[in-house]
Amino acid sequence: MLLGKEADAFVLLSAKTEGTTRDGKPFFRVAFRDAGREVTCPIWQDAPHFEDCRDEWRPGQFYKVRGTLTETKFGLQLDIRRIRPIKADDRSEGFDESAFLPQSRFDAAALYGKLLAAARDELADEALRDLTVDLLAAHRDVLITLPAARRNHHAQVGGWLEHVESVTRNAIFLADKYARDYPDLDPPLSRDLVIAGAILHDIGKVAEMRLSAVGAEYTPAGELIGHILLGRDLVREAATRYPLAPEMVLRLEHIIVSHQRLAEWGSPKPPMTPEALLVHFADDVDAKFHTALAALAEKSEGQFTSSRNPLGYKIFRGLRDS
Repeated sequence: MLLGKEADAFVLLSAKTEGTTRDGKPFFRVAFRDAGREVTCPIWQDAPHFEDCRDEWRPGQFYKVRGTLTETKFGLQLDIRRIRPIKADDRSEGFDESAFLPQSRFDAAALYGKLLAAARDELADEALRDLTVDLLAAHRDVLITLPAARRNHHAQVGGWLEHVESVTRNAIFLADKYARDYPDLDPPLSRDLVIAGAILHDIGKVAEMRLSAVGAEYTPAGELIGHILLGRDLVREAATRYPLAPEMVLRLEHIIVSHQRLAEWGSPKPPMTPEALLVHFADDVDAKFHTALAALAEKSEGQFTSSRNPLGYKIFRGLRDS
């Protein structure tokens, strides 16, 4: 759909939440998406689609809509004129369920191979190497498609691998730099722990999320416990099968539980070792850079993006002709 132009489109209803206006009237806020973007639409009580929305519309269902895409101070919104569920003969017009989830720009199988190679080639400690390789291998089928998040950053099919492989390259660079710059650090910076921690920092997401027609959804364990503790548990259980020093296991667990740094971001502890600090920043810069890229990808005529993004502030696009 082009901004301001009425058109037909196939869409996925990705979210529906009920609310109440200041006057006490019910309304619904729904979100529709295709592979490229997600847009919202308020359905007011006096709107012609209100009863259908309330009684029949379900997240995860596909629809054909006729409407207009508009830019508002709240972001992109879809003004719907007509809407109906998908029919079998819509396939002849190009409807395809697989096209409704955003995909990583990188080949997931190739990313998995690079991450596995990093574990095998970069980790000197045999037991730590075997633990890391075995956890990756045990969850390969899930990791090939798993998004890194429901929203905010790398929320695409294959996004987990795109993010974690990038974080691992960041971590290798940082570990080598600071080990070289501070050879007298006592105890020495553990390159192995930085790299293994980077590879495994989000391993708990294999239990936290599952892929559905609307993208990543939280499992019951994901809602109740979260990927940080789930990941710590996966690593702790796996470590019982390898001859790892207790302190190495402790330090690896700490990297996982502290990688988001702040309690409000989900970490029960801040990074309290040099290795954990490097993994945190290797992770944080990749997530925030991807978030900025997503904001810049939104269509807009201005010199700045909207501030309605997970960073909470505008990103400069560049000077534009007035």
